[in-house]
Amino acid sequence: MQSQDVAPRPAPASGSTADPVVDVAQAEAALVEHYPRLVRLAYLVLPPGLGRGRRVLTAHALTQRALPRGRKAMPVIPAQSAGREGDCGYAFVRLQVVRTALEAGLPLRRRAWPKRSQLPPLLPQVWGLRLFPRSGGADELALDQRLSAMSGPARAACVLRGLEKLPDGDVRELLTAAGVADVDAALDEAAGTEGAYALLDSPEFDPCSLQARPTDLMRRRQHMKAALAAAAAVAVCGALLGMPGDGWGPDGAAAPPYARNPAAQAALNPALLLKVPAAAWESSARTDFSVWPARGDLTGDEALLRRALAVWARPGESVQVSATPGTPSGGPAGPPQLLYAGTVDNAHVVLLHDGLRIVRYAEPRDGTQGAALDFARVDGADRAGASAVVLGRADGNIRYLTAPWVTRAAERDLLKPGAGAMDLTLTGGTTAPMAGPAQSGACTSWNVLQLTDASGTRLLTDLGELVPARLTTGRPGSVKDASGAGALRAWAPYACSLGAMRSSGVRAVNAWAYASQPLPEAGGSADWVCTRAETWQGGGERVLAQFHTPGSTYGAVAAKAENVPACGAKDPQVLAGVLWKSGSGSWYLLAAGSRGTSSISATGGVQGSAPGNLLAVKANQGAQAELKGTLDDGRAVSGLR
Repeated sequence: MQSQDVAPRPAPASGSTADPVVDVAQAEAALVEHYPRLVRLAYLVLPPGLGRGRRVLTAHALTQRALPRGRKAMPVIPAQSAGREGDCGYAFVRLQVVRTALEAGLPLRRRAWPKRSQLPPLLPQVWGLRLFPRSGGADELALDQRLSAMSGPARAACVLRGLEKLPDGDVRELLTAAGVADVDAALDEAAGTEGAYALLDSPEFDPCSLQARPTDLMRRRQHMKAALAAAAAVAVCGALLGMPGDGWGPDGAAAPPYARNPAAQAALNPALLLKVPAAAWESSARTDFSVWPARGDLTGDEALLRRALAVWARPGESVQVSATPGTPSGGPAGPPQLLYAGTVDNAHVVLLHDGLRIVRYAEPRDGTQGAALDFARVDGADRAGASAVVLGRADGNIRYLTAPWVTRAAERDLLKPGAGAMDLTLTGGTTAPMAGPAQSGACTSWNVLQLTDASGTRLLTDLGELVPARLTTGRPGSVKDASGAGALRAWAPYACSLGAMRSSGVRAVNAWAYASQPLPEAGGSADWVCTRAETWQGGGERVLAQFHTPGSTYGAVAAKAENVPACGAKDPQVLAGVLWKSGSGSWYLLAAGSRGTSSISATGGVQGSAPGNLLAVKANQGAQAELKGTLDDGRAVSGLR
């Protein structure tokens, strides 16, 4: 074991009103949220001489013991006040993890009591298995050997720089607070590892993603037979005692509780659920999920509500959890709002809202084990965005729970704009089942939900998530709901392209016909349409530039992009091109820009230019070209790819 340069931890000044105060609940919330990162930090700082198996258990033990006792005042230093996005609770826990990991590497002294971190951990313990992280490649092995040769403070400096992305000034102050006597020496020793920082996120150093191997099988077989038999009997008896006749325990499919504090217990109490009165939305200035009343035939079933809350806070191994991109899946911070609790087909369903997310809990109606937990981000929802939530899907059909202000629901096929809408029965805000959009194979129909309220009619489409996406038309910045005959005709050729936007947290999709282009050789006129999907998280936008020729049922995707402002309210400009074959067999490069494009040029496999926002140049089959456009204000715009 290497000797490490660690001094006793300096006592923080007391009584300073500038020092932030961290209590147990704040530190625990930070520890639970960032647990994998903190355990990885401890694992990397611990001395390699402990062996991979003991380092794993020690890293978990040190992290779990990092909570303060009561309320702790912390000195304000940059490395802590920055924390993890300004979280002082995280900064406190991180400091405790670094300090105890450094203490674990100190040599034992004859005439001094060992520190708790220097002893093998009492908890956690794993019997009969040896646990260690997955093996990495040659680069990870080289980095591990390099870290092994460093002192503990140098390893800590390297990890704080590379994993926590802290500047040297913050690293210096954090190591000083952790008790390192010679911080400059630690920083100098850690120098030169910058090129390997990305490897610190490798599975090689992840003590939360482990491989298991057996210990001494013969010894375990000889000495543990009786103990295992007794333990199995106790486990079976305990399971039988904990299971009522309907097959569910008090907490359903929830994992065992890991912590108890007043805030967490309040969030799990079904009696404290917020239930909005039925008529609250009529007088409220808000028109979002916060004014939805609690509906369903099981809103008084406290056992069901308790299971839903417990599984939300601690989903067990049998729970299927899904979340839209950018949606945190942690437990509720306090008692959430109940939107629905009832029976949907063959399941009991609970819908909850915590201001940021819609959470759907579903369990089998017959009481068998297994449950589903789905999260969807809905912060900033307006009247249109809070129109409906998916209650359940079965055999290709979907049931929705609609907003209390919805007066009529119907189903229509977006591919058939001339066909009428088929009314859906509304019972307590719940729609009759309707066929969902095409999932696979040939796209011969795309069914959407049509809702009507006092403000008008809107179309919503299911994209495989809890909240359906709103469909709009028009120039970015002045879009309107796709409800009229013209909007339905505008969407029809591009309905099937919505399948490319599934499961990406889409809030709304707009179709904008930004150009109409006469085709060469008197081929008629083609339409250029840009479809842009906006997301709830504010990132991951998807843009498709589509080309529709006369007589074609579907539009063709000419270009696509993600995370770009093109075709959006911030920058409505768009430019795209496509190779088109005329009736005579000739190939052309066709390109179109939005209004305000003064000229377009093509370079590369096709050469040509034209004034205005349209370009048509003869080309060879398979040719590739680079498109550039110039706007009226002189700004350049590139073609979408």
